[in-house]
Amino acid sequence: MNELPECIVIAGQMSHELTGKTVSSVIAGKSPHKFAFFYGDPNNYEALLRGKTIQKITPIAGYVELSFGNEILLFGEGVNIRCLKEEDSIPEKHQLLIEFDDKTALVCTVQMYGGMWVYKKGENDNPYYTAAVEKPSSLSGAFSEEYFNELIIGSKQTLNLKAFLATEQRIPGLGNGVLQDILFNAKLHPKRKLNSLSEDEKKELYKSIKKTLKKMANDGGRDTEKDIYGKSGGYSTILSNKTAGKPCKICGETILKETMMGGTVYICPGCQKL
Repeated sequence: MNELPECIVIAGQMSHELTGKTVSSVIAGKSPHKFAFFYGDPNNYEALLRGKTIQKITPIAGYVELSFGNEILLFGEGVNIRCLKEEDSIPEKHQLLIEFDDKTALVCTVQMYGGMWVYKKGENDNPYYTAAVEKPSSLSGAFSEEYFNELIIGSKQTLNLKAFLATEQRIPGLGNGVLQDILFNAKLHPKRKLNSLSEDEKKELYKSIKKTLKKMANDGGRDTEKDIYGKSGGYSTILSNKTAGKPCKICGETILKETMMGGTVYICPGCQKL
C-alpha cells in the first residue's frame, strides 16, 4: 500500500508527466471490484472531467490529489497508478482509465482496496481526508518534537506503538508499512506501550519518524511498492516481506513475521527488545 513516501514520489512523477494535459475520455468501473471505491456515481466521472486540464498535483499524506480547477480527482493508498504512452497497450482490466488529448493515458487498478474519487472542490468531507488536509505532514516543520509529544500525551498510555503510530489518523500517511522500519531504527518493539517509553526513547522515535520517512521519499519509495512506471522504489526495506526469515544485518538474529492487530508486523528480536 502506498503511504506518505510513495505518495510524494508518485505526485512528483505525475506532476512531471501530466500537468497541463487535457482529458479526452474517462472510463470508471469497467472491471467490477468489491473494494474499489468511488465518490458518487462513477458513470458521472466523464461528464465531470472531459475537456478539463490538470492544473496541479499534490501529495496529501496517503493521498494524491489532482486538481482540474473546480474538479478534484483523489487517489487513496491502495490504487495502482500507471502512466501510459501512446504506444503502450491498455490493460484489459482496470477500475479507472483516463485518456488525454495527446493519446497518453492514466490507468488505475485495485488489488486489495482503493479509492478513486472525483468530485467538485469542497464536496469531500470524508474524515480521513479532512485529517490528512488539516494535520501537519510528518515531514514538515510543523510536525515538531513538541507536537509529537502532545500526540503522546493526548493518547491512551496503554496503547502499543503500532496502534499509536498507525491508527486513528494521528499521523496521516504513516501506516503499517512504513512503521516497521521506523520502529526498527528507533530500536523499539511494536508491542511496547506508550507508558513504558523513557524520554530518550520518545526522542529517538520522533527522530526515526523524520529520518526514515525522508529517506524513503528521497530514495523513490519503498522496494515493496511501485511507481507510475511500474518500477519498484529504491529504498531497501529493513523489515518487510522481502526480509522476513533472513538474518538482521545489524545483529544477525532472524527477522520474524508475526500477526498483530489484524495485520502483519516484522520484528528483529535482537534489535527490538520487548
